[in-house]
Amino acid sequence: MGPGRGASPTGAGGVRRRWIRYGAVGAGLGLLAAAGGGWALYEKLDGNITADEAAAAELARYEKERPTALVKDAQNVLLIGSDSRSGEENRKYGRDFGTERSDTVILLHLAANRRSATAVSIPRDLMVDVPGCRRRDGSRTEPVFAMFNYAFQAGGSACTIRTVEKLTDIRIDHHMVVDFNGFKDMVDAVDGVVVCLKEPIDDRAAKLRLPAGKVKLNGEQALGYVRARKSIGDGSDTERMERQQRFLGALVSKVRSNDVLLNPVKLYPVLDAATSSLTTDPALANLRGLYDLVRGLRNIPTERVQFLTVPRESYPYNPNRDQLVEAEAEKLFERLRRDAPVEVSDNSGDQEGKSDGKHNDGPSPSTSPAPTFRGNTAAEDPCG
Repeated sequence: MGPGRGASPTGAGGVRRRWIRYGAVGAGLGLLAAAGGGWALYEKLDGNITADEAAAAELARYEKERPTALVKDAQNVLLIGSDSRSGEENRKYGRDFGTERSDTVILLHLAANRRSATAVSIPRDLMVDVPGCRRRDGSRTEPVFAMFNYAFQAGGSACTIRTVEKLTDIRIDHHMVVDFNGFKDMVDAVDGVVVCLKEPIDDRAAKLRLPAGKVKLNGEQALGYVRARKSIGDGSDTERMERQQRFLGALVSKVRSNDVLLNPVKLYPVLDAATSSLTTDPALANLRGLYDLVRGLRNIPTERVQFLTVPRESYPYNPNRDQLVEAEAEKLFERLRRDAPVEVSDNSGDQEGKSDGKHNDGPSPSTSPAPTFRGNTAAEDPCG
């Protein structure tokens, strides 16, 4: 006769019930451990980001003179590549003299409907009006007409933002500053980026030796590649910026095509690299802030992630400096202010700023064709 209700728990039924209880407890502990581990990882990533409180205070001081945002939900983010030598990893790229310059500055415009993103490079040699800015030691500089990258050297990100706003009349909503090491780690986190070289590169200053043809760059090589100037092509800053834009396009394409955003194992090192060595405005200085900014970007097709350089020409008083092509630059700035369509073409040549009769996925119908500027998109094959 089988055991009844009062059967001993040492029977088969009791053993089975004990294993079920133990299994449930084990599963619960596993979930708690996973949750704890997830929270620990979140805390680490969240703590990687440095809030730029000094810049926020300085910008608040000049709030009344700053431009007004014209389109709700459109966002303008200033990306600043710093050549800081502070820190063990950055110091090997040169001596730390206590000053930083903006090696690269990109104005990233995100359409209100998040169907397009336009990244505009601002040449470091562009002659601009730099306002009086607060130095690190608390003293203030005088307003001056100077090279654009003087702004970051004089007053950091706040001075750079105010200079860009004065130049473009575009409200900067957020900013990010990344140093050499952060860029290098980001490339390594996605397992390198492929570029195509017409000629071999041998640059001793950049410690860069690469063969011609298709080459997969690791972080160290990528840093040398986007910073090199005299050893590649015609040695101009124009070519360097175009090289940077194509590389960033290839990086975006790599992240999108490698299932990084959908794979936690691949995503964590990318997030760790992206947040380390990153300084942002206080609103972005946490994972929630960054997530709110980029959550809609995953739906932007790579052909609508565009890269171009602000229209400029040689400065007449110094051929090694640039100045804006006023009419075409204002056409670009005006469309970004209104969140209106902009097109890029690799073959636009002297058609920069002229209409091509096409429209992009802007937030509202445009009354005139979108002007085309020389540039490229993230969808373009770097070896095509």
